[in-house]
Amino acid sequence: MSNTSTSSLEAQIVSIEQKDNAGSKNAAGLLKDEYKVVSSRDADVTLNFLEEHDSEVPLITPDEDRKLRRKVAAIVVGLTFLVNLTLYSDKATLSYASIFGLWEDTGLTQETYNDANTLFYVGYLIGQANMFLCKNYPIGRVVTVMCALWTIIIFLHCVAYNHQGIIALRFFLGFVESVAVPTLNITMNQFLTPDEKNSYGPIWYVSSIGVSIPVGFIAYGILHAKSSVPIWKLFMIIIGGCTFLLTIIIFFFYPNNPTDAKFLSTKEKVWVIRRVQESSQASIEQKVVKKYQIVEAFKDPITWFFSIFFLFQQLANNLAYQQNLLFQGIGNITNLSSTLVSVAAGGFASICAVIATVFLLYKRNYTAFSVVFWTIPSFAGSIALVSIDWDKKIALLAMLCLACPLFGIPWILMFSWNTTSCAGYTKRLTRNAIIMFWYAIANIISPQIWRSKDKPRFIPAWIVQIVLSFFLAPLTALVIWYILKKRNNERLAERHKSHVAVELEGKVVETNVAMLDLTDLENETFIYPL
Repeated sequence: MSNTSTSSLEAQIVSIEQKDNAGSKNAAGLLKDEYKVVSSRDADVTLNFLEEHDSEVPLITPDEDRKLRRKVAAIVVGLTFLVNLTLYSDKATLSYASIFGLWEDTGLTQETYNDANTLFYVGYLIGQANMFLCKNYPIGRVVTVMCALWTIIIFLHCVAYNHQGIIALRFFLGFVESVAVPTLNITMNQFLTPDEKNSYGPIWYVSSIGVSIPVGFIAYGILHAKSSVPIWKLFMIIIGGCTFLLTIIIFFFYPNNPTDAKFLSTKEKVWVIRRVQESSQASIEQKVVKKYQIVEAFKDPITWFFSIFFLFQQLANNLAYQQNLLFQGIGNITNLSSTLVSVAAGGFASICAVIATVFLLYKRNYTAFSVVFWTIPSFAGSIALVSIDWDKKIALLAMLCLACPLFGIPWILMFSWNTTSCAGYTKRLTRNAIIMFWYAIANIISPQIWRSKDKPRFIPAWIVQIVLSFFLAPLTALVIWYILKKRNNERLAERHKSHVAVELEGKVVETNVAMLDLTDLENETFIYPL
C-alpha cells in the first residue's frame, strides 16, 4: 500500500456515529455508491497493523527499496531454502540407504522399494487436508510442528527391521511433508513480489536438485567410517540430527507473516506489506475460509491446466529415488563412486538453476518459455538413454546426469507461477491443494513404471517420461501463458482505479484493493505475471 493512497488512514475515516441522523444517512449512501465496503473479518490480517503504523512511515526511497529487497530475499529465501534442503535431505535418505545395506537388512526388493516410494505419496495425498491448518494456525507454528514430527520419523527408521516398517514410516513421512512446499511458498508470497518470487524460484529449488551435493559428501564420508552401527542407520542418525537442529531454528525465527518478522523493523514491515500488495494486488494472509473462493478455484480452467502439468511432469519424479540405482546399473560403478557421480549431477543442476534465476531477474514474463527451455535437456537426455548402445557407458551416464536433475527447474517455476497467478487467500490455498493432489497421484504412479522385468534399460519408463513429462507437460505451460496473456490484454485495455473501503468498529476506512482479499477474477486491477 502506498503512502499516497493511505497517507493517513485516520484522515480517511468516516465516523457515521459522529454525524446527525440526516448526515449519517447521506454519508452512508455516498459510501455505498462510491465504495465497495466489506467487513473487517474479510480483510487482510495486516490491516490492523497498517492502520496503527502506516501513517508514521514515509514512502520508501529507491535506495532503501534496493536494500530492503536484498535483505528480505536473503533472509526469507535463505530460511525457506534451508527448510526445504533439510527436508529433501531426509527424503533422499531412502535412495542413499538403498546402496548402504538397507535392502539386505530389511528385505527390500525393487518392488517393495517402489511400494515404499508409492506409499510416501499416498500419505502425501491424504495429508493435503492439512493445508487448511494454514487457515487456522500461524504458518510459523505449522512449519515448526512439521519439522519436529519429521525429525521423529527419520530417527524411527533406525529401529525398522523389515520392509513393512520402512513402508509404514515412508507413509507417515509423506503425510507430514504434505504441507511443506505449499507453506514455504506461502511464506515467500508474503514477503516477495510476484516477479521476485518467480525469479528466485529456480535458485530456491537448488535446495532440492542440489541436495545430492551435501548429502552425497555425507554419504561419501560415512562409507569410510569404522563403526559397528550399520552404515544406513548412521546415515539416518546424521540426517535426523540436522533436522532436529533446524527445528530449533524454525521455532525461534520463522515468521507467520511480515507483521511479526523478527528480522524487520516496524518501518521495514510496513514497506514489505506495501510493496507486496501494490505489486500483487492480492491479500497477504486471511484467516476466514471463503466458500465462494473454493468454488471459483474449481471452476477456473487455469487450475486444471496447472493440474495437468503436474500430473504429467511428475511421472518422472521417481528418477530422484531411482538415480543411484541407475548409476550402478548403467555404469556398474561402486557405491563410493555413485555418491560422487550424484554430487556432480547435483552440482550441474544447481549451476543451471542459478542461470535460470539470473535470467528471470532481468527478463520478466518469460516463465512459460523458461519451463519449455529447461525441459529440453531432460527430453533430449531421455531419448538418448533409450537409443544409445548399452555398451557406451560413459555416454549413458552423461545423459542420465542431463535428464535426471534438470526437470526440477520447470517444476518449481510452475509451482511459483501457480501461486503468483492466483489471488484470494482461500482460492490460492484451494488451488495449491488441487495441484498437490495431482502431484501426489503422479508420484503414486511414478515408482510403478520402474519394473524389475524391464531392467537394465527400463525402456517403458523412459517412454512414458519422454511423451508425458518432457513433451506434453511443457506444452501445457504455453497454453496457460496464452490464456493469462489474453486476460491481461483485456484488463489493461479497461484498467481503472477501484474505490474500496473496510468497515472497522462503525467506521469506514478507505484502503488498498489488495486488503479486501479478492480473487484474481474478482479484482479487475490484478495483472497476471507471465
